[in-house]
Amino acid sequence: MPELIPVLKEEEIEESIASVARQISSDYKGRPVVLVGVLKGAFIFLSDLARRLSIPVQIDFVRAASYGAGATSSGKIELTKEIDVDITGKDVLVVEDIVDSGLTLAYLLDYLKKFKPETVRVCTLLDKHERRQSQVKVDYACHTIEKGFLVGYGLDYDEAYRELPAIYHLKFQ
Repeated sequence: MPELIPVLKEEEIEESIASVARQISSDYKGRPVVLVGVLKGAFIFLSDLARRLSIPVQIDFVRAASYGAGATSSGKIELTKEIDVDITGKDVLVVEDIVDSGLTLAYLLDYLKKFKPETVRVCTLLDKHERRQSQVKVDYACHTIEKGFLVGYGLDYDEAYRELPAIYHLKFQ
């Protein structure tokens, strides 16, 4: 059975989201933004972030799969849910739970740019550099994490642990 080692407390997550929301609201003041959440992991973070923004937003989701049931990315990205909102000429903020290898995010940015949005930026709960393979720009990061397989607050291991209110390192025995 894997061990859960605390990394970020619920209060730390809440404070960082409030801070990032203030920055995003300031940067986009007077401009509506389309938040594009990356399912499934980002749904909790997107919900908390959206409620703290003071700017008008539209919300949509994409789903890209690259992990399957393993602990490392397969490297093969599959888009399983496309966007529904027209983002042509609009400001888009991609909302991710974690940027790890960067491969999924790079794939999604290329996909979204095909719709000719005005801008595309990235907001992530966790910016993790341990396995970064694609140099993607993260515009807003709540936390920078050096290493570890993380679960909780939307992040999962084989669909488990998403419901945890904090972030944990999943240590395999």
